[in-house]
Amino acid sequence: MLSLADLSLLLLFILIVAWLWRGHGIRERALEVVKRHCAKLDIELLDGNVALRRLGVLRDARGQRRLARVYGFEFTVTGEQRLAGSISMFGQQPGPIELDAYPIATPDEPPVATQVQQPGGKVIQLQDWKRRHDKLDL
Repeated sequence: MLSLADLSLLLLFILIVAWLWRGHGIRERALEVVKRHCAKLDIELLDGNVALRRLGVLRDARGQRRLARVYGFEFTVTGEQRLAGSISMFGQQPGPIELDAYPIATPDEPPVATQVQQPGGKVIQLQDWKRRHDKLDL
């Protein structure tokens, strides 16, 4: 026969397992939202996952305090640098997504190329170059 203490422990165990199961579903939902957000911004989600950083009471979009899970993830723009981001989840509802500052390439700007100075290289003055090219256009 089960005592009241045994039933209480069993109920507590079931509640913990249910809470962890629900948390796994919320994590999967957060991953879907982050993948869509990264695709929209044309950035790459690294490692294809989100990790629970903390549980806390945060304000939602309506300004009400609610229990939130904050998940962290990493992304890259250039493929060289790992940047951090986070998403807050209020149950199944996504909250704000915050990203570290990252460089944005504009379509009308040519990519910036770095030029290595070779020893003994020739330096061309801008005025000389313009004069030569203006004569060619005539």
